Amino acid sequence: MPLAKIILFYAFTPLADPDAIRLWQRDLAESLGLRGRVLVSKDGVNGTLGGEMGALKRYVRKAKEYGGFRGLDVKWSEGTGLDDGGRSVDFPRLSVKVRDEIVSFGAPGELRVDDSGVVGGGARLSPDALHELVAERGDEVVFFDGRNAVEAAIGRFRDAIVPPTETTRDFVGLLDSGAYDHLKGRPVVTYCTGGIRCEVLSSLMANRGFGEVYQLEGGIVRYGERFGDDGLWEGSLYVFDGRGSVDFSDHAAVVGVCEGCGAATNRTVNCTDASCRAQLVRCEACTPAQCAEHAASVA
Repeated sequence: MPLAKIILFYAFTPLADPDAIRLWQRDLAESLGLRGRVLVSKDGVNGTLGGEMGALKRYVRKAKEYGGFRGLDVKWSEGTGLDDGGRSVDFPRLSVKVRDEIVSFGAPGELRVDDSGVVGGGARLSPDALHELVAERGDEVVFFDGRNAVEAAIGRFRDAIVPPTETTRDFVGLLDSGAYDHLKGRPVVTYCTGGIRCEVLSSLMANRGFGEVYQLEGGIVRYGERFGDDGLWEGSLYVFDGRGSVDFSDHAAVVGVCEGCGAATNRTVNCTDASCRAQLVRCEACTPAQCAEHAASVA
């Protein structure tokens, strides 16, 4: 039986003609029967695709033939399955678009990228190097979550700072407000799902005077591959596809709290009220119909 897989990938590299890259990426993914989302900008590519394992391997091989994508950072995970046409059930369709930013921080003019990647980003830490830093510096080390708050609600690094963000664009305003200036004299480790958001976030923080900024190389995904649930990570990893979340082991902690009844859960749902675009942490017993109450409370 064909194996369903999902890949998460990105590369920061200057692209002279993003629309030409978009057309190539769309045609390549379509020819292999892949579904998912790919964003292209003048600064590189960012995407997640699902499909049959052999097709995804061919995609990665062909993508890396392009010079700027030789260093494409690719992470693999299990997909839910394939439909009768051999396409991923975790994504409804294929979407390939050009954007001003491949990560929407709302600061396209601030990011600098060269052939080696992001210029001025935080020092990279492998999962093992992260543990070495914590062993050496102890409680002085600050974990800074570079994801949206709802993602962190179901899983995060122990004692991490989780900014109150609904979208990635909220980070710049929070940093500029001085809300985290008290961290400027401490080692700050930024982290995110696969590494791309913290690449940009660490550079934004360095630009604002954070003197010792790190980024977790490969993000939570690579950390989970190395240490599972036997390290500094707690909970489930939120993912932007039909799976909703993934666990790194059979003994993952459940750290999410249902907004409806207070029960422990790792489940998120879309608000069903037409006026509400939020995602909520809800257990199975608290149905999406209760989202109307959330919409009313924030109106």
